[in-house]
Amino acid sequence: MIKSSKDIEKMRAVCCIVAQTHAELKKHIKVGISTGELDKIAHEFILNSGAKPNFYKYRGYPAASCISINNVVIHGIPGDTLLKNGDIVSIDLGAVLNGFHGDMARTYPVGDISKEAAHLIATTRESFFKGLAEARAGRRVGDIGAAIAAHVEKYGYSVVRNYCGHGIGRKLHEDPAIPNYGKPNTGAQLKAGYCLAIEPMINMGTHNVVIDPDGWTVRTTDGKLSAHYENTVLITNDDAEILTKC
Repeated sequence: MIKSSKDIEKMRAVCCIVAQTHAELKKHIKVGISTGELDKIAHEFILNSGAKPNFYKYRGYPAASCISINNVVIHGIPGDTLLKNGDIVSIDLGAVLNGFHGDMARTYPVGDISKEAAHLIATTRESFFKGLAEARAGRRVGDIGAAIAAHVEKYGYSVVRNYCGHGIGRKLHEDPAIPNYGKPNTGAQLKAGYCLAIEPMINMGTHNVVIDPDGWTVRTTDGKLSAHYENTVLITNDDAEILTKC
C-alpha cells in the first residue's frame, strides 16, 4: 500500500485528469441536461486526456461516472433523466493511467437550490477537511471518521454507514477501508506513502439507505437529500496532500 516516489508521480498525473474532468463537467451542469449527456462528456474527456474511465465496466457498472440526484446517495446510473432547477447532483468518477487510479466526487447545485440543500453541500465539504486534518502518518482511520461524523452530526445530519472511503493505487479499491464515523485512536494506523480516497457521504435525515432493483442505485430510505465530497489524498508525516487537483 505504500507508494514509492515514482508511484506518487503517477498518482498525481491520473488524479489531475480526474480533477480536470470534474472542472469540465461543472461547465455543463444546468437545467435540462441529461445525466447520460454528462456521462458522455466525462467519458470522452478522460479518453482524450490519455487515460481510461476506471468506473466503466467495473464489476459490471455500465457508465464512466456515477450521477446521483437529490436523495440518491451514490451509484446513480446515468441515462435519460434531466436535471431540474433546484436539484442537487452528486458526480463520482475516476480514471486509470499507467496502472494507477484516481477517484473524486462532488455535489453540485442545479440552478437555484434551497438554503437547506446548500447548507448540506457546504457541511459535507467541510466534513471532508475535518477528516483530512486527521489524515497523517501515525494517526488512525478512526480519527478521520470521528472528525467527519462529529462535524455533520452537530447539524442533525447523518453519516452513511453502509459505504465508506478506501485505499487507492494500483487498484481502485485497496485497504484500508475509511468509514466516515468511528472512535479516535482506533482502526488501522496510517503510514506515509498511503493513498486514500476520503469521501464523506452525508444525509440530511436518517443514515439508512436502500438499493434500487437495478442493483446499483443507493437511496436514502426517508427520501431526504444526500451529498458527497471525495478526494484522493496522499498521507505524509505532515499534512496530507490532495492529489485530485492540478
